[in-house]
Amino acid sequence: MLIKILDDPVVKNSIAISLGAIVGSLSRYFLTLWFTQRFGVNFPYGTFFINLTGTLGIGFCSGLFLHHVSLPPQLGLFIFVGFLGSYTTFSTFALDTVQLVKNGQEYTALLYWGGSGILGLMGVHLGTWLTRP
Repeated sequence: MLIKILDDPVVKNSIAISLGAIVGSLSRYFLTLWFTQRFGVNFPYGTFFINLTGTLGIGFCSGLFLHHVSLPPQLGLFIFVGFLGSYTTFSTFALDTVQLVKNGQEYTALLYWGGSGILGLMGVHLGTWLTRP
């Protein structure tokens, strides 16, 4: 009975996404904690780093798997939906930006907001460029 359930594609996909999400969210948590302990709370360094590495990662992986490596469907779900979906933090990015503004740090909020967007797009471009055929 259990073997039959595990053969169901929906169950396989759900497991792949869930395992990726565990790894991604724990990576996000511990990196954010490390950056906060190392650099303090005046700027959301952890979220900034995660957004930039996440955008580079999604660009690199999409280029790699599109042009160079055949990817089993569950591995794609693990990486893109599970890991990167829980690792990247644009909802946290928005909250951090609002909190910077509320704390009277409008200039820092603007740099953070603009830097994340511009450098994030550059990260995706670099990731796809690195894996071009």
